[in-house]
Amino acid sequence: MDLKQYQIVLVNLDPTIGSEMKKTRPCVILSPNEMNKYLQTIVIAPMTSNSKSYPTRVPVKHNKTKGWIVLDQIRTIDRQRIVKILDKLSEKDIDEVKTIIHETYVA
Repeated sequence: MDLKQYQIVLVNLDPTIGSEMKKTRPCVILSPNEMNKYLQTIVIAPMTSNSKSYPTRVPVKHNKTKGWIVLDQIRTIDRQRIVKILDKLSEKDIDEVKTIIHETYVA
């Protein structure tokens, strides 16, 4: 599977512990293409259709459904967890993800 940064992929996140996001759900690949090409692990941010508006969540429309990219739940997964590639973020959504990551994690 040729995985690229900012693709939306279906990921099996189970098993989880505590407040981690569960289930098989769409996620956005955040790791850069060089890492995705050579490493067995992929950095993702899960998506949800059930959220409030938080500063660490980016509103998006995917598959005709309004949802959020949950940047406060970024995690590294093994590529075996990826079920299939679904879509890709728009340039506008990519810019918003970059802005929120920078505001949240770069002091």
